[in-house]
Amino acid sequence: MAELGLSGLGIDEAYGGSGGTARQGAIVAEELARGCTGTSTIYVAHQSLAAQFINMHGTEEHKQRYLPGMTAGQTIGAFALTEPGAGSDAAGIRTTAKRDGDDYVLNGSKVFITNATEAGVLIVLASLDRNLGSRGFVALIVDGETPGMTINAMHGKMGIRASSTCEVFFDDCRVPVTNRMGEEYEGFRSTMEVLNASRVGIAAQAVGVAQAAYEEAVKYAKQREAFGKTISEMQGIQWMIADMATEVEAARLLVMQAATLLDAGKPFVKEASMAKLFASRVAVETADRALQIHGGVGYFSPSTVERLYRDAKITEIYEGTSEIQRMIISRNVLSE
Repeated sequence: MAELGLSGLGIDEAYGGSGGTARQGAIVAEELARGCTGTSTIYVAHQSLAAQFINMHGTEEHKQRYLPGMTAGQTIGAFALTEPGAGSDAAGIRTTAKRDGDDYVLNGSKVFITNATEAGVLIVLASLDRNLGSRGFVALIVDGETPGMTINAMHGKMGIRASSTCEVFFDDCRVPVTNRMGEEYEGFRSTMEVLNASRVGIAAQAVGVAQAAYEEAVKYAKQREAFGKTISEMQGIQWMIADMATEVEAARLLVMQAATLLDAGKPFVKEASMAKLFASRVAVETADRALQIHGGVGYFSPSTVERLYRDAKITEIYEGTSEIQRMIISRNVLSE
């Protein structure tokens, strides 16, 4: 992907990037997920979260130091936000960063962190003062080999098994103050800005899963014979495929609308949440229908639809659950 310039999408050429737009990034996320959702997850966590965080909120020194290696695929990035008691409620983060001279001392833990095992760079959100809630956060760049940081791979995932998911522990882990992005107490705002933009990519990923499931369903329906004809000739199957085709295309258009607004510098948060909410639901429902069309054959590994069925569900959970998307959408609609 790096050789194709995909890891540098949205990053200025001065830092080894490829430039490009949010629409192009959405196309890449969709096409990767169409082939392998786990690979798409590795890409989005690296490019849309870790690299873009540095690109959007890092200093000039940060960009020159980290982005060339990340855009070249030499350094993998991870984004460490979620904790055992702080998922959708990001303001509940308990990992602390205490200032000690020229360093911050990190203590706490993160969970469900994509790419952490392979990461040479981790973006970590920590609390300077728990009493301040979301107003007390700082965003730090933590090098992968920093003493005091321990990374353990998590096993047993339902889907996206090609990507690593990890626990990250900080035990008096010292990070230079110069690795802070933005000012102290601005970490939460910076994080929300990055997540809002990255949400477009996750919505596109969901479209890719749905597209793959739809294609598998159409292919199998044309081949499978029952009662003396292919099942594609049966009206019940035809209607299922018609619904799948329509919903996948509608989801893709919602993604492209959000990406177009983002590229134009216009408000896009509501549209990005709409895209993720709808596209993730379409991914789950399309994968379900595709497996139904395959019948017993689809229920067994290593059928493609079995994998897609397992992969689809995560799109309704990470980078903001469907319930959180509904909160964002209603908040925006009711404030208009």
